[in-house]
Amino acid sequence: MAHYREEGDNFLQQIVTGDETWIHHYEPESKQQSMQWKHLSSPVAKKFKMQPLEGKLMLTIFWDSQGPILETYQERGTTVISATYCDMLKRELEPAIHSKRRGKLSKEILLLHDNARPHTAAHTLETLKQLKWEAMEHPAYSPDLAPSDFQLFGPLKNALRGRRFSCGGDVKAAVHQWLCA
Repeated sequence: MAHYREEGDNFLQQIVTGDETWIHHYEPESKQQSMQWKHLSSPVAKKFKMQPLEGKLMLTIFWDSQGPILETYQERGTTVISATYCDMLKRELEPAIHSKRRGKLSKEILLLHDNARPHTAAHTLETLKQLKWEAMEHPAYSPDLAPSDFQLFGPLKNALRGRRFSCGGDVKAAVHQWLCA
């Protein structure tokens, strides 16, 4: 990586990571908890009627080495498209960086996000160019390069697991409280 060779550890301070995940109003157990050892003579689990899915929100978060910069939510049924993603970058993320990370915008912002279509669309690349930000290369099918999945979303969902939220506002409050802790 040329940036790191040229700038050393200062390079890491320029990275802003962005990613999305679904946050459910209720998630009863982890995958590990649902895997159980069974004997050949174990009784067959009874089938039961599934209840309708409870609500969920899509969390979009941007963070850097100091912590969260911006968290936004979309209701179920909405889709992240390039136009809404670009609008979020310009109208929400840039002002959030300006207010929470004074002076960071005077340096080049290196945006690390995955290769989802809204992140790689021509409109998004043009918006990044207008903002004078650079999108870091993210090789396709490289889960080891998605730090949000391992360092943020896993622990967040484990902290919320087993709690039942009655509305989206309660979910947002719990996520925000966990992020600020």
